[in-house]
Amino acid sequence: MTENISELEMRRKKLLFRGSHRGTKENDILMGRFMDKHLNTLTEDQLDAFEVLINEVPDADFFKWATGKEAAPAQYDTDVLQMIQELSNA
Repeated sequence: MTENISELEMRRKKLLFRGSHRGTKENDILMGRFMDKHLNTLTEDQLDAFEVLINEVPDADFFKWATGKEAAPAQYDTDVLQMIQELSNA
């Protein structure tokens, strides 16, 4: 029996893998917490924003923004980054 996986589910699975293999353990933990709590409920726009963080932002910058040590540039300061920040400060 073949299981049909929607395009959205497949996208989430790919993001789950990429988000948990950032390159630094600290970022893997931050992304992991976020994905555990929110990945299955993100809208397509939020998935886009998350994908941008994964694909475009260097690890060092992501860590500083996610932990609130530096403000993110406007293009990356999305509700997704804010959700990550909330979890990193919890």
